[in-house]
Amino acid sequence: MTQPSDAPLKLIALDAEDLAVLSAHLQDTTLKVRDLVYLPGERRFAFVGDRLNRLCDPTSRRRAAAHFDRVTAVRARGVDRTTPDAELELLVVAFTPKEEPSGVIELHFAGGACLQLEVECVEAQAADLGPATPAALPSIKD
Repeated sequence: MTQPSDAPLKLIALDAEDLAVLSAHLQDTTLKVRDLVYLPGERRFAFVGDRLNRLCDPTSRRRAAAHFDRVTAVRARGVDRTTPDAELELLVVAFTPKEEPSGVIELHFAGGACLQLEVECVEAQAADLGPATPAALPSIKD
């Protein structure tokens, strides 16, 4: 068995199967509320965060960006925009089709927060922005 390459991640999703692969790579990505942005004029939703570097070293993270195109509306549950420093942990990215090829892409976060992106079709990308860095260890409280 060969060792996986430490090359930066670059993914494109054009259907539900592709989106499942993107979701697997972004699982456990941590980000702050301020790192979420919807650009209605561009019909794009994007975020940056720190994803686990599962394939090469699961004790490290990489800064990564993801964006979803052809977004016509965004709904949020459990995401408080008045607390921009609140941390979120992405659990899964899912797609529910409507009238093909449109549907809803859902970003589910730990604690029950969810973003729903109404899309004309699945068109998403994710890419690493830099090298791997050691993941911060959780603090132990007395």
